Amino acid sequence: MSSARKVKRTAVVKAADATVDLARLLDIVAAFSQQTICVAGDLVLDEFVSTEISRVSREAPVLILRHRRTESFPGGAANAASNLADLGARVLPVGVVGEDEGGRALLEHFRRKRIDTSRIVRLRDWVTTTKTRTLAGWTHTTEQQVLRVDREPSAPLPARVQEALANKVSAVAKRASAVLVSDYGLGAATPALVRGLRAKRIALDSRFRLLEYVGAGVTAATPNEPELEAAYGETIGTDRAKLEKLGRRAMDDLGLASLVVTRGKDGLAVFERDAEVRHIPIFGSDAPVDVAGAGDTVIAAFTLALAAGASPLEAAHLANYAGGIVVMKRRTATVTRTELEAALGCEATAQR
Repeated sequence: MSSARKVKRTAVVKAADATVDLARLLDIVAAFSQQTICVAGDLVLDEFVSTEISRVSREAPVLILRHRRTESFPGGAANAASNLADLGARVLPVGVVGEDEGGRALLEHFRRKRIDTSRIVRLRDWVTTTKTRTLAGWTHTTEQQVLRVDREPSAPLPARVQEALANKVSAVAKRASAVLVSDYGLGAATPALVRGLRAKRIALDSRFRLLEYVGAGVTAATPNEPELEAAYGETIGTDRAKLEKLGRRAMDDLGLASLVVTRGKDGLAVFERDAEVRHIPIFGSDAPVDVAGAGDTVIAAFTLALAAGASPLEAAHLANYAGGIVVMKRRTATVTRTELEAALGCEATAQR
C-alpha cells in the first residue's frame, strides 16, 4: 500500500458546503484500474510550436520568430482518453482520424499508452483536426501564445462513417463501466449516436450543443459556465442564484442524475437529484500555468470516479483535484493516478 493510502478514516475535505472522506476518495481511486471506459468523440491533435523572438520584420510591423521545437499532444476526446489511461482505466476510444500526419501522430500517442486503437476509423479524405498554437518569448522569458491556427474537416462525416461509429460504440457500451461522450462539434459524437445506447452511465461534455442531447439518455454532464450560459442565453456572472437556476434547468431538461458546472477560478458547482447544490473551491493555485485541455481532464476523472462507485459529490471532488493538478502543467497534459493519490495524501497529512 502506498503512503498516500495510509490515511486516517476521520480525514475529510471541507469545501464550502461540501464534505467528503479522503480515505473514501483513495479507495475510489484504487478501483480505477478495474474500470473500462468507452470514449466516443472528436479526436483532436494539439500542436505547440515553440519559438524565440528574433527581431521585428522590415517588410511589415510583425515579429520574426525563430523556431525552437514543435510538440504534439492528444486533444479533445483523445485527451480525455489519455487522462483515463494515465489514471489507470482500460480505455476503448471510438472516433475518426485522417490518413494524414495528425492522424498518425494521434494513433502513435495512443499506442505508446497502450490504448486500443482498433475502433478508430481512418479516412483517406478526412483532415484530422489539429490546433496549432504558436508560442513566443525572449531567451530568458516565459513563452506566451501569439497565434493559433486550426485545421479542420471542410465537410461533414459521411453517413456510412457515422453509422460505423454508432455501431462500434453500441458494441462496447453494454460492457463498459461508462461511456464518455466528448462532442467538439466535429461530427464523431452526436446526439443521434448517443440516443438509444444501452450503457450503465453516459457522461457528456458538449462544447456547442448541450441541449440537443435532450432525451438522449445522458446521465451526467460537465459543462463549463460559459457553455451553460450559451445554452440558455443568460449571463451568470457572480450571481450564484442564477447559476443554480440554470443548473437545475439543465438537470431537468436533460434528465440528468448529476451535473457539474466548472467555473474556472470559482471552482465547481455540483448538482444532484433531491440534494442541495454544493460548491467546491478550486484545488491548488488560482494562477494556472496552462488551462488547455483542463475540461477533458475534469470529465475523465469525474466519469471514472462514478464508474468506480463514487457519489456525484465524491466524483466532483476527485475531478477538482485532477483539474487543479493539470492546470499547473504546460501544454495539453494529463494527471496520473500516482499524482492524484499524492494530492489526497498531502491533503490528509495537512489535516492531522
